[in-house]
Amino acid sequence: MTVRAILDTKGHQVVSVALDAKMSAAVKILSQKRIGAVLVMNGSKIEGILSERDVVRVLGEKGAGALDEPVKSAMTVKVVTCRQTDSVGHIMEKMTSGKFRHLPVVENERVVGLISIGDVVKWRVAEFEREQEALHEYIKTA
Repeated sequence: MTVRAILDTKGHQVVSVALDAKMSAAVKILSQKRIGAVLVMNGSKIEGILSERDVVRVLGEKGAGALDEPVKSAMTVKVVTCRQTDSVGHIMEKMTSGKFRHLPVVENERVVGLISIGDVVKWRVAEFEREQEALHEYIKTA
């Protein structure tokens, strides 16, 4: 299966903030939307990604005052991306080896979605359940 299949199921919406947005605003978005990361965008260009881990790290280093700083001071700058045609197995390997949980999906230099490890696990579990059901049906009819 491919990334496109996951996006077609979960949707293509992407939550983002501007490069100069305050950390406090980004944290509020993470909380309100109940998500683990936001893309940091400059127009249609990905400048970085701000995850819960980034927030915890900067709060641990700088204290609560970090919430008044712009997201660019805490975001992860090196953002790994994938394409809709990538296999689920391939992105699982990327996430595992890179030790990150969110992967922007980019096509023709445009962000078309964001995949989390939770999305991948949910998809894989559903896939295994479908296979198990198909095997049960096969056995019944044999």
